[in-house]
Amino acid sequence: MRATLETLGIVCLVGLTQAAGGLAGLGPMFALSAPLSVAPWTVVTSVYAHASVGHLLANAVALAVVGPLVERRTTRLRFHAFVVAAGGIAGITQVTLGSIVGPPTAVVGISGAIFALGGYLLAGNALTATAVDRLRLTPRTQVAFFGGLAVLLTVVTAAPGVALVAHAAGAFCGLVAGRVRLLDAR
Repeated sequence: MRATLETLGIVCLVGLTQAAGGLAGLGPMFALSAPLSVAPWTVVTSVYAHASVGHLLANAVALAVVGPLVERRTTRLRFHAFVVAAGGIAGITQVTLGSIVGPPTAVVGISGAIFALGGYLLAGNALTATAVDRLRLTPRTQVAFFGGLAVLLTVVTAAPGVALVAHAAGAFCGLVAGRVRLLDAR
């Protein structure tokens, strides 16, 4: 659980920094929002930042469940890179699509990356690989299937105030990465 614990440590450290920044009147300094070019570092910092202690705790529990299962298959470096990349992609997708259909909003949280880790577990196991191989699905059909599955996972776990687009984007990234076994160190 080393990479998972390190990730949780980073989340807590960012949470403490957020609290101190809030007291100093710095506001949402880690939140990702459009346009992305204004504060590009928030693509990374927003993954580890959270809107509240409850938000942080809920994500910490979810990470503690899926993180160690992915860790068994990969290296610490790949784990951390995947969390940042998948979380960043999820956040960028949320703020980009969100600003197209409504007023621009900011996003924080590691849940997009957690959905990616869960998607990786779902698509990267031997049972799923065998089933998909036996069905002889074309790559295009697999992508469509994973897109539909990502939306289904998001809808099933939806709650008010949740970044649904980020969850779907994260799940999709994880499903595709799992299918190609991107993180497998073997």
